[in-house]
Amino acid sequence: MLRAIVFDFDGVIANSEPLHLRAYRDVLADCGVTLTEADYYSHYLGYDDQGVFEAIAAQWDTAWRPDRIADLIRRKARRLEELERDGPGLFPGAEAAIHAAAEAMPIAIASGALGPEIRRVLDRANLTRHFTAIVSAEDTAASKPAPDPYLRALERLSAAHGPLLPGDCVAVEDSCWGLESARAAGLRTLAVAQTYRAEALEPADLTIPSMEAFDLNVLRKLF
Repeated sequence: MLRAIVFDFDGVIANSEPLHLRAYRDVLADCGVTLTEADYYSHYLGYDDQGVFEAIAAQWDTAWRPDRIADLIRRKARRLEELERDGPGLFPGAEAAIHAAAEAMPIAIASGALGPEIRRVLDRANLTRHFTAIVSAEDTAASKPAPDPYLRALERLSAAHGPLLPGDCVAVEDSCWGLESARAAGLRTLAVAQTYRAEALEPADLTIPSMEAFDLNVLRKLF
């Protein structure tokens, strides 16, 4: 039976990907690097900040030292916080989905975003209290598409609520990288076609057009 739900954050709960893109662009422009919208959504969206900067450095054949990448991560985080003053908002249906899910079972977040970024948005909407665990980029050695974020979320859920098998849980994702991560960890998958078209998310067990279509009864039928 369905015993827990693990949500991705950016692209599922928070409509923040456009802000991440702007923050990356602004920071990279100072380095003489141009990041296009097409490249971001095609190649980089699924990674955490470190993964994005490392991949861009490789693409541009730029030898950024670890301390330079750490500085870029800090600058991007500051720029994102500035951009968030006018957003990001939650996707329609996300708040209702969180309330419904939390009333029924334990829920968690497994995300490549930084912890303060996640909690800022959730705190504004008074939603942080609903999550047993929030796994962010700082919490795992490897980010998505590796299974580590979901395995860590299951570890924390099990510590709080008793042992959980991966097959007892559903991951809610918006990208192929996230779906790969969740499936590698053994979770069932629900894809939300808010960032990519549904046909790009076909590996998911179930796909819905938006968080407004989130339905626990439909999810339970997967089990």
